[in-house]
Amino acid sequence: MTMLTPTSVFSLSQEALAFIEQKFQAKKQLARSREQQLFHVFEHELTAEEAWALKLLFAYMPANDLADYNGELFFNHVRTMLQIRRDMPWQVPDHLFLHFVLPYRVNTENIEEHRHIIHEQLAERTRNLPMKEAILEANYWCHEVATYTGSDLRTISPLTMMRNARGRCGEESTLAVAALRSIGIPARQVYTPRWAHCDDNHAWVEAWADGEWYFIGACEPEARHNQGWFGPPARRAMLINTRIFANYEGPEDITLADEWFTEINVLENYAPTKTITVHVKDACGQPVQAAEVQFQLYNMAEFYPIASIPSNAQGEASFKTGLGDLIIRAAKDGIWGEMKISMADCEHIELVLNQEDQPLVGTIVNYDMVPPPAREGEVMEDLSEARIERHNKRLEEGIAIRAHYEATFLNEEAARKLGESLDLSADRVWNVLQTARGNSAEIAAYLSKATPLYGEWALRLLECVHDKDLIDTFLPTLIDHVAGALAVRGELTEDVFIPYILCPRVHYEMITPYRTFFQQAFTSEEVELFREDPTKLVQFIDEAWDIWKDLPNLQGKGTVVGTFELRVGDRSSLDIMFVSICRSLGIPARLHPIEAKPQFMVNGHFVDAPFTKGIVGNEAAVANGTLIILRDQDAASDQPAAAYYENFTIARLENGFYKTLSYPHGANNMYDTPLEMEQGAYRLTTGIRLKDGTVLTKLTYFEMTEVEETKLVMKYRQATQDIPVYGKVDRFEKLATWDGSEQIFAEFLGSQGAYVAWLEPEREPSKHLLRELSELKHEFDMIDAPIILVVGDKQWTTSFQPADYPNLPARTLFVRDSTYHLLPELFTVAQSSEAGFPHLMILDRDDQIRYMSSGYKIAASKEAMQILSRM
Repeated sequence: MTMLTPTSVFSLSQEALAFIEQKFQAKKQLARSREQQLFHVFEHELTAEEAWALKLLFAYMPANDLADYNGELFFNHVRTMLQIRRDMPWQVPDHLFLHFVLPYRVNTENIEEHRHIIHEQLAERTRNLPMKEAILEANYWCHEVATYTGSDLRTISPLTMMRNARGRCGEESTLAVAALRSIGIPARQVYTPRWAHCDDNHAWVEAWADGEWYFIGACEPEARHNQGWFGPPARRAMLINTRIFANYEGPEDITLADEWFTEINVLENYAPTKTITVHVKDACGQPVQAAEVQFQLYNMAEFYPIASIPSNAQGEASFKTGLGDLIIRAAKDGIWGEMKISMADCEHIELVLNQEDQPLVGTIVNYDMVPPPAREGEVMEDLSEARIERHNKRLEEGIAIRAHYEATFLNEEAARKLGESLDLSADRVWNVLQTARGNSAEIAAYLSKATPLYGEWALRLLECVHDKDLIDTFLPTLIDHVAGALAVRGELTEDVFIPYILCPRVHYEMITPYRTFFQQAFTSEEVELFREDPTKLVQFIDEAWDIWKDLPNLQGKGTVVGTFELRVGDRSSLDIMFVSICRSLGIPARLHPIEAKPQFMVNGHFVDAPFTKGIVGNEAAVANGTLIILRDQDAASDQPAAAYYENFTIARLENGFYKTLSYPHGANNMYDTPLEMEQGAYRLTTGIRLKDGTVLTKLTYFEMTEVEETKLVMKYRQATQDIPVYGKVDRFEKLATWDGSEQIFAEFLGSQGAYVAWLEPEREPSKHLLRELSELKHEFDMIDAPIILVVGDKQWTTSFQPADYPNLPARTLFVRDSTYHLLPELFTVAQSSEAGFPHLMILDRDDQIRYMSSGYKIAASKEAMQILSRM
């Protein structure tokens, strides 16, 4: 490598450069098994900027990225970003460039060379704009490219997002950050890990211009900065943070300064904050260093750690948060202490670690968990009519551009013809092609090539993966899996072969080709040994692989071939690699669907793989028991259904903390369902969320012992819920049916009340409401009250069609409203002007308003349904 060595590169001191060099050398040692693939790029002729930018990336690079990608990817990225910096007109300080423009990773997405592709789309659109306006323009482009849809936990890449034209908020914000960085504007994804006032989370984007950070809703443009539907929820948040791949020193509040990354907290930009300092002491009153202190927030029926901070030499851990309630729990070496606090009343607390066992079996503890109060935002000047009109026009243009692209996806007729030509079910072929969206041509090409060779198995492979896999898995990968799986099927029955051999999906990792690799990685003698006794494979991995932990959210996200080659990985990635090797060699294997432990099949039954490295909690295998959850027969008749991650969870005590078991999300009728669980100490958490966001929680402690079956009565706290009268509607107001004919409101109403909601169909909160209605179709059909969904002229878009939502309750009606005469009396000006849709109300038979909800609120439809059923 040849390069110039000026006295200062990127305005870094010699001490800072030496620190980066130290970190870089540590990563070189970690990745020594892939040294040539990664570090040969330093043999290129590099400028000092290129060399130090590369070293900075490698110095803080997660182990998964060292395993999965080659150095040329990062070399090209650095050259692209330095060229963009020279080409674009912005004056960006070096420290902002290094931390918020240069980084190649935003979230847990697959890394691809995408910056130059997006740059070509945006450079000329933004080059001559003021920096602030360029941020808005980039978001208009994002809106043209993609819109919101709910999906699973795996984060797709910006290029996949562009191909799919849909994604969840974490993927929208990943795309928007990539877009802004591709034109040289500092940007970061910020997120609230969990909301305090409702059961969900959210991610959005902050972008820097001319000395100031602004926020935007990714792929959901507003006509100005610092405005979005998530503004009111953000003012009730307990944490809004982001992660930086560096030893970053601010100026923002630093939550956690890890060796390999920094977490910063930007909550005070959105909400009132307070800093709590926890003084951790042992039973003798001495400070405890290196205790893990978790700040736990109730959300989705569990106490979730929104921050985990080690105590310092003085036994202290400090955290800046909002003015709501938290559980603070600290532990070291399995000894723990816990306290519930209200942040409005606390600045310092003393937490004594003096507990090793959980409370006695049968102990019940009740907590009221109160979120921060709702607050009004800053008053903004009204936008001019011209600007609003221009903005609305841009939104319509963006929707039209996206719809034009989506029209290029293979359609149902193409699927029918393909199915007929391959002698496959046209409906099944259409199902996978429709799901594949912008990747449909690739999936069709795979079916055309693979079906003549492997018959219906080619299609069955596509049917056993997650929907999201169909949008970013390509022909060579699919061929590798169908061919490699069929080669080792042997005498396995379909109910074993399909989920535990054929399916390439193990957890939430990206699907990559690995069958051929692993089938060639071992000698025939080794394969025979592993097949005969899979514990030999466990021993082989245990002895040859080291455990490495860096970024918590990347655990289990490495590719299996990369982890194999690096000989290093986090515990989850090694478990996934083990299962993948087993399936490649014809050994049925899985991660336990609840415990996520690696298992292989012996004589028709799954047994745990006895790994020893990096195991937390019970290292020795323990016997399983069965838990039966019973309905509380003494409770009121309207006791909630046992819905996991909605109103209850179960957690096992491990090393001082309760680890929530991963039963299927959305499992909503778990009374009397046998649940297989290991022996140990457990906690059942139930919660009833009130309309203001407060949760009435009940913690019930129990144990699973050698007894074959344990029965536990599910107890909820009773909420005294009155049904006030907020006002009355005029049933003679005029609305219009979707086809344009005018009718009075009374013609839509039922005799037993009605559910009425004003929507803004292109925005995420309204899409959440529509999804909730679909999920509650059966319950609403039982009530048999009309559901009237209103779209005002200002919120209407040509792309929105009720037919796109076929699974809504039977009595759902879409109507149009041009006057908004019903709306102003029901919802405050502040709510309406601050992107407060949807506006939801329940009417009784006398046209009285008995329930109101405005803006983003998860589970509002369930609350409304309960009110409607009680009336």
